[in-house]
Amino acid sequence: MERLWSPWRLDYVTGSKADVGCVFCTEQTLLESESLIVHTGSQCFVILNRYPYNPGHLMVLPNRHVPALADLSAEELHELADLTRLAESALVTAYRPQGINVGINLGLSAGAGIREHLHVHLVPRWNGDSNFITVVGNTRVLPEDLQQSTARLRPVFADLARKNVEAGGQAGG
Repeated sequence: MERLWSPWRLDYVTGSKADVGCVFCTEQTLLESESLIVHTGSQCFVILNRYPYNPGHLMVLPNRHVPALADLSAEELHELADLTRLAESALVTAYRPQGINVGINLGLSAGAGIREHLHVHLVPRWNGDSNFITVVGNTRVLPEDLQQSTARLRPVFADLARKNVEAGGQAGG
């Protein structure tokens, strides 16, 4: 029998989370070496999911702690869309997925795990990926750890943002 070890998930699956406030707001205060943020715009940022479905699972969030799209300013909404597009390009460049799931879960009934701080998920997908094991074994198989994903994605975001500025766009998206 094979064993898949992922001890970092124990706190997540047992629900033993310390009350530290919003994990996304806290993440913005960490040093870059400790943070999973891979790109920062002026109003929004892109972060790796700490409990990913697949390697490269990203989330795009407004800096402001708001629960819904309706709470965003026009500028925040525009940058959220721009950074979602940039994140798609970064995933294609860094991981070459065969597809990407993009989605927003608004509210508990829609599956939002952290419903107080709006976030857009981007999950890279490949034909034959191992998501079946989540259903049958309550386990996720991740061939890359978060530090490797961060190191892979940060330079890709920086390069794509630089190219966007050179083409006359904005640095954020």
